[in-house]
Amino acid sequence: MKQVYFDHAATTPVDPRVFAEMKPYLTEKLGNPSSIYAYGREARKAIDDAREIIANCIGATAQEIVFTSGGTESDNLAIKGVALALKDKGRHIITSAIEHHAVLDSVKFLEKHGFKVTYLPVDSEGMVDVKDLENAITDETILITIMHANNEIGTIQPIKEIGEIAKKHNIVFHSDAVQTVGVLPIDVNELNVDLLTFSAHKLYGPKGVGALYVRKGVRLGTLIHGGGQERKRRAGTENVAGIVGFAKAVELAVAEQKEVNQKVQELRERLFKGLESIPHIRFNGSRTHRLPNNVNVCFEFIEGESLLLNLDMNGIAASSGSACTSGSLDPSHVLLAIGLSHEIAHGSLRLTLGKENTAEEVDYVVEKLEEIVQRLRDMSPLYNG
Repeated sequence: MKQVYFDHAATTPVDPRVFAEMKPYLTEKLGNPSSIYAYGREARKAIDDAREIIANCIGATAQEIVFTSGGTESDNLAIKGVALALKDKGRHIITSAIEHHAVLDSVKFLEKHGFKVTYLPVDSEGMVDVKDLENAITDETILITIMHANNEIGTIQPIKEIGEIAKKHNIVFHSDAVQTVGVLPIDVNELNVDLLTFSAHKLYGPKGVGALYVRKGVRLGTLIHGGGQERKRRAGTENVAGIVGFAKAVELAVAEQKEVNQKVQELRERLFKGLESIPHIRFNGSRTHRLPNNVNVCFEFIEGESLLLNLDMNGIAASSGSACTSGSLDPSHVLLAIGLSHEIAHGSLRLTLGKENTAEEVDYVVEKLEEIVQRLRDMSPLYNG
């Protein structure tokens, strides 16, 4: 059976060049970077070098990079860390209705502990209105957290403008950029962000390692206590091999960004065009302010779970939304926020392309989708042709 992987927003395969960089730190170079002898110093240097590489790729300094276990921990550290540090200044946070659950669940946790949260609505394309954001600011606002691009529908937010508003009002600004670092040009100073979340496994690096950019001077409380690692912001022995792989993955992604984006964007347009022939279909997200590899559609009269199972039986890996909520029976909160009904949102499909995908694979997916959608609709009591 043909095997096609179209779920790169969930995770990506490790690039062989990344694994080659990691391998020595999984086998021969065994030191704990906190140890003072040669093995430890070798591991420490590897981390320091990786931190410098990653910082240079996003316009930061090495001292502003904090390594974590991934995007979820980075989001938690950013949001709860600011809340801990600035709770005496204010207890109001602004976010959007379509954030990743790592952000939404973090602010909901803070709501239970006396913080007030404003959830900004989005338009039918999933875009935040900067006027709504500015109108939501109060004297108590200490943090704005808006994702750079949505992980489900691919819409890219006006982060630079939001950052300018935050700066004008002296409010800390965090952005979850898990889907954009390595995909879009990132300069933390141009984007006006104070905190930026990103993760290795979304850009052909290993799982289990991520980072939080923390602008110099931003106060941040600590969530994980223990040793003094990461300038006392995140205790625990560092994942040396993962960090080394992370740096290589970021470096390669930035160097090859233009070439890869051109390829996946051409494949995405081919996919859009192929799917347009299927009746009763809705494309979600912005067609102009969109990640180059993202296609999100809803098929009326179909359950997304049945669609995914049938695709899987044909060797096609896709998703109906965020991989982190794949066990939920509820429709996507993102699709509901852009105005879709529960019935239509239940028939959603997210296809996200990667650098190894081909035009032949796109055509195969379109062919199988046409067959599967028609077969499932013929079985539906709601569909009358």
